[in-house]
Amino acid sequence: MLAIGFDEPGGPDVLRARELPVPRPGAGEVLIKVAFAGVNRPDVAQRQGHYPPPPGASPIPGLELSGTVVALGAGVPSELAGQEVCALVTGGGYAEYCLAKAGHCLLVPEGLPLDQAAAIPETLFTVWHNVFERGFAVAGETMLVHGGTSGIGTMAVKLARLFGIEVIVTCGSDEKCAEALRLGADHAINYRTQDFVEEVRALTDGCGVDLVLDMVAGDYVARNLKCLAEDGRHVTIAVQGGVRAEINMAQVMMRRYTLTGSTLRARSDGFKALLADDIQRNVWDMVADGRLRPAMDCRFPLREAAAAHARMEAGDHIGKIVLET
Repeated sequence: MLAIGFDEPGGPDVLRARELPVPRPGAGEVLIKVAFAGVNRPDVAQRQGHYPPPPGASPIPGLELSGTVVALGAGVPSELAGQEVCALVTGGGYAEYCLAKAGHCLLVPEGLPLDQAAAIPETLFTVWHNVFERGFAVAGETMLVHGGTSGIGTMAVKLARLFGIEVIVTCGSDEKCAEALRLGADHAINYRTQDFVEEVRALTDGCGVDLVLDMVAGDYVARNLKCLAEDGRHVTIAVQGGVRAEINMAQVMMRRYTLTGSTLRARSDGFKALLADDIQRNVWDMVADGRLRPAMDCRFPLREAAAAHARMEAGDHIGKIVLET
């Protein structure tokens, strides 16, 4: 099979096409003939040498995909054979065939194009767990999302609106702010020209937001806390601005803040299966009837994965980038 990998960390140009054996599914696994694979920030971090795959995972990048189940491992229900699915994987998506845990697959509903299906798992699993299960968001609350036009940001906006949550986003240009508003954000702040702390205060009449979904960390954390209402929750899912933050713990105590965060890739297979079940019960009907669709940027042929990474790193994309096999 054709697969995309790299020998040494570096820029997008280190990604190379290579021929590898088609993997065989083990117990509880399925083999998927990949139609599309999503491109995500963790893939870029892996290529740069900052995010190695967990033990036992494929070294091939790619954490989500869509395609057709063509082989079953022991213990997998026979009805999965031949089904179109999308799946969350720990690696291996940038290839013509990929293994996935059967419990981490979701059936592709009729009417959902496979390129969009491939753009769902990583962002939906991440947003659902961190906004609703860790952040305890409920209808009527207000959430601040950084990176409002990223794959995660656009999914957070779309999902929050479906559950009655008001969303304020930050973006890096007026054009991206306009696009975020078009995609459903209630308010958009250009962080390059505006102080998002002051803007959030103004937009919330000084009360602050109930939840911050943070992908920046670093010195953003202290500023984010200034945006929180009493009993607010701060959820970190990436550290693009640095791994260290200095905060006022007296402020945390006095205003009863909750600070949490998570990563998804290294979580156990059992946890991911439970998360998939939760999404199946609470969200998948919204995907099936068209209420929830990912924001799509563009697609690249699998062999042009380097160009896809370059586009992501340039920061010009709106929504998800996918690779077509």
